[in-house]
This record gives sequence, structure tokens and C-alpha cells, in this order.
Amino acid sequence: GTSYPAFLRGDTPLVKPAVVAVGWSGRAASPGRARGVARVVRLPSDLGRVASGEVLVAPSTDPAWTPVFSRIAGLVLERGGVLSHGAVVAREYRVPAVVGIANIGDQIHDGEIVEIDGSAGTVKRIG
Repeated sequence: GTSYPAFLRGDTPLVKPAVVAVGWSGRAASPGRARGVARVVRLPSDLGRVASGEVLVAPSTDPAWTPVFSRIAGLVLERGGVLSHGAVVAREYRVPAVVGIANIGDQIHDGEIVEIDGSAGTVKRIG
């Protein structure tokens, strides 16, 4: 059968959630680099915990999450591709984003410092 290109596969993770040294690799979704406190959020009702300049780590986003994009420094999502809601809105807000890293919310701890590269599709634990 015909296979869709990687960027059209929706919620299928691009890579296994294997840890590479202190970092992970996913889909580059919105260019740029950001460093900040990781705020792991699973539900839109918890978005009030996200402070200005933090890196939002979440399963995925939908329109209910849009208001937080004006204050985050970066975005890391477990699901999605370059055409997913989070990726599109991140580009509109010029927020670096990496998507498609399965279970990243279980591997990054709330409050630790991370650095993301939305051009290379990488996330690193800094401290």
C-alpha cells in the first residue's frame, strides 16, 4: 500500500522515546532556540501554572491552549507533526517548538531547565 510522508502521519511519533545522553530528538516544528524552566502540563485547566518565559511540555495542544503561547519561551509536544495545532500556532507566535517525542512529559521533570532547538528538533536537559 501507499505510505504517507512522515509529516502527514498525524500523531505517530517520529522516533522512539530513547534518551540520547541528556537529550531527545523529535520533529523540528518551529525554528529557533529557547532555554527555560520546563512546565509539564497535561490539561488546559492547568495552564495557569505556566509562567512567562517557561518551556511548555505537553501531550498535544488544541485551540483551548492558544492563550499560553503569548508567554512561553518554547514548546515540546509528545504528539503531532508540522501541521498540528501546536506547531502552526508556535510558528505564528515565533515560539521554538519540537513535536513528536513520545512520553517526553514522563521524562522531563516539572521545574528543571531545558533547552530546545526548534530548527534541529532537539531537546536537552540542562539542569
